[in-house]
Amino acid sequence: MDRFCRRGWLLKSGICLLLALVAAPCLAQTTTTTDTTTDTGTDTGTDTAVVVGNLPGAGVVVDAAGVLSIKRQVDNSGTLDRNRRREAVAALGRDLAKPSDLRKVSLNRLEAAVTRELREGRRPSEEMAYLAGMTSIRYVFYYPETHDIVLAGPAEGFMIDELGRPVGIVSGRAMLQLEDLIVALRTFGPDGHKVGTVGCSIDPTQEGLARMQDFLRSFGNQAVRSDTPAIVESLQRSLGLQTVTINGISPNTHFANILVEADYRMKLIGIGLEVPPVRIRSFVSGASPSAVSRNALQRWYFVPDYESVRVSDDGNAVELIGDGVKLVGADEVVRADGTRQQTKRSDRASKAFVDSFTNAYPQLASKMPVYAQLRNLIDMLVASAYIQQQDFYGQAEWSMETFGNEQVLPVEIYAAARQVDTAVNAIWKGNTLMTPIGGGVHINPLKAISAEHIQSDEEGTLAAAHDKVEIKNLADGQWWWD
Repeated sequence: MDRFCRRGWLLKSGICLLLALVAAPCLAQTTTTTDTTTDTGTDTGTDTAVVVGNLPGAGVVVDAAGVLSIKRQVDNSGTLDRNRRREAVAALGRDLAKPSDLRKVSLNRLEAAVTRELREGRRPSEEMAYLAGMTSIRYVFYYPETHDIVLAGPAEGFMIDELGRPVGIVSGRAMLQLEDLIVALRTFGPDGHKVGTVGCSIDPTQEGLARMQDFLRSFGNQAVRSDTPAIVESLQRSLGLQTVTINGISPNTHFANILVEADYRMKLIGIGLEVPPVRIRSFVSGASPSAVSRNALQRWYFVPDYESVRVSDDGNAVELIGDGVKLVGADEVVRADGTRQQTKRSDRASKAFVDSFTNAYPQLASKMPVYAQLRNLIDMLVASAYIQQQDFYGQAEWSMETFGNEQVLPVEIYAAARQVDTAVNAIWKGNTLMTPIGGGVHINPLKAISAEHIQSDEEGTLAAAHDKVEIKNLADGQWWWD
């Protein structure tokens, strides 16, 4: 057992199985490829992997038992997409369809408009549901004279893609969604309640890890390459379902499902089970047997970019700058009983992956809507935390009677993701067996707006942007403008 923990699991002739595990995708195919790694030397091995491929048209679904899987729609000809664009342009008004560098949405006026719709027996319109086509939040402004709390950012006409997601007609980027904003506002609402961390985690169970260790001990050292499918099947069976945990918000929200999808698909990319539409160095492509122990548990987390907030001198304006999202890593080891312990070792392949993912994030978000959505969720939480911190609720006398009431405007209407199957990407490489991957999304909005993480408006450009907004001449019932 000591040799197992320290030196790796020797299978035959100095060859070991490099192993990574993650929630299993559906609609996958098995393929064999050649992998070459450079670290302390060059290793060549054969990968037997479940490869999903480039899935911009993919999302996740949760069944009645709470088990999550990938849903995929393919429009190879592009005809359906072109038709959707034409229909969307025709359905939207000219003003709403027109791209805008800086669209403004008054939150309290929007709530008043939604309240009127509900009182008349109607649901919020698509214009309301997708925040007038805004694709991101750049500013939060407060106007004491009119008591308006305003979000501002780029916008364009929107359509519904093949998976039911609202995306930009021109850019294809994900829209801001009212139901997600409501979750963020409730998390940091007028009552002053604060949530430290919002996030999710997908992890193997202790029992599953213990069964995996038992299997590996019982397997012996007689494996050959032709045993790979049997090893993979046995590992999947021994590990069983992984557990999905949601923190800080209701798991029955669209917000929560986006967190899970972003985490889930990041892991697929990391271990080579999904090919991203932009160049990212996967973990398995760089994993070195000399640097990774067999029982190492790689953990990757999305966190906000905490150097991405600028505040005006009077506090009435905040700007969210930068890319907003980082992927970071942490290493653990798995004991024989399946428990896990943090280590101080830094894995070079893991660091290369998280750095590559972070650097490619803006391009990835433009091609995979879920990562634009994740950025938007983080920005919504940071914006909501700032609104609460500055007491814009109290200054505006906005009690959020509609947005804050689940009975009036329900958003906790989705099946909660609770478990996912395990998929195994097995690579014969060198002489080390690498074990599962965990991690998740950890968002601490209060840290983003703490004194040590904000930037000052030294040149006054943020204050100037605030003062440039015309708000006094809005028509009755108008809640957005350019």
